[in-house]
Amino acid sequence: MILKVKNIYAQYKVLLGRRDFIASLISSFLLLGLSIWISLCAGAYVSNYSGHIVPDLILDHIPVVDVGFIFFQGAFIFVLILSAILLCIPRAIPFAILTTGLFFIIRSIFMVMTHLSAPLITYYNYIDYEHHAKEIVFTLSSGNDLFFSGHAGFPFLLGLIFWKYKHIRYFFIAASIISSVAVLFGHLHYSIDVFSAFFITYGVFQISKHIFRKEFLFFTSKIIPTSSTPGTHN
Repeated sequence: MILKVKNIYAQYKVLLGRRDFIASLISSFLLLGLSIWISLCAGAYVSNYSGHIVPDLILDHIPVVDVGFIFFQGAFIFVLILSAILLCIPRAIPFAILTTGLFFIIRSIFMVMTHLSAPLITYYNYIDYEHHAKEIVFTLSSGNDLFFSGHAGFPFLLGLIFWKYKHIRYFFIAASIISSVAVLFGHLHYSIDVFSAFFITYGVFQISKHIFRKEFLFFTSKIIPTSSTPGTHN
């Protein structure tokens, strides 16, 4: 354990001394910030121009289930684990953040092109509107930002990013499946939002590998970066 901590510390010592890594780090967080702003704008748009409620082959045949623990506490645990993984694998941070930003932007584009209202009865109908967790959710989401599902797509995207790390991959794929089932049984998404998310997300990942090729190669390289190779993304 001590050796692992020392190894992580050594990586940070080297990486933070590299201008190219710092530049990628700054640009990744700038893109992430921009993507969050775009997502909020898209969410405000769909809340004002939402369309009709439509029938759904799966939702019409399953009951509404309390998915509060998965949706709120589960999301908090997920963020903590993701943060820990990124901190332990610093070389992954620029590519992971850049890809996340691209994911949010592409999802925002799909959102404003798809004008549907949320299913008539959802898990939200069964909790008090003043519930603090619900207030936070509706600050970030109108409930009509449906297509495609970020709950299904984002964990799957992280599974693709960390594919070479078997246990991390399994965790994110499992999280994606659990989230998909939860939003369906909570009637928070239409089934098309969930099932399409996996295909679109895979496309986002492939696009990101080409747009952010330097960061992708830097992360996936088997060669540990050293101060003797300051300008190389092996």
